[in-house]
Amino acid sequence: MFVVEKLSGSKAELYDELARQTRGLLEGERDLIANAANTAALIWALVPDLNWAGFYFLKGGELVLGPFQGKPACVRIAVGKGVCGTAVARRTSMLVEDVHAFPGHIACDSASNSELVVPLIQNGVVHGVLDLDSPLLGRFDEDDRVAFEKLVSFFVAATDL
Repeated sequence: MFVVEKLSGSKAELYDELARQTRGLLEGERDLIANAANTAALIWALVPDLNWAGFYFLKGGELVLGPFQGKPACVRIAVGKGVCGTAVARRTSMLVEDVHAFPGHIACDSASNSELVVPLIQNGVVHGVLDLDSPLLGRFDEDDRVAFEKLVSFFVAATDL
């Protein structure tokens, strides 16, 4: 059974529940679009203070918009550009407390103030990113980064990238 409302309690409890439900959602399904759509919807349903949650996939040397929840978004992002493209180029998660202070930030939604981007890496190859935006400055911290890196590891292991 999947809870479809924001959870209360500690951040650790929230992320334990998110991890449990993500593993359950992905179990037995390998399709990229199905898994990305359900993962984005679950994050959107459970994690507070987000205004965008979704995926970009690397295609033809650029990031292309995948399944997401939130307002319409930028469709293509060059590697090395913005927070998402920088995460791909650096092959590491990017935690940005104030996107307006990030050089080259791409503003798909002017309401976004902070961002967390986690690359999807399988067998050393970057396939895309999970992108989370919040209207709150400083919304994301190291606990969020660790939790979403764990969630992305479930996604990558369960999905045919």
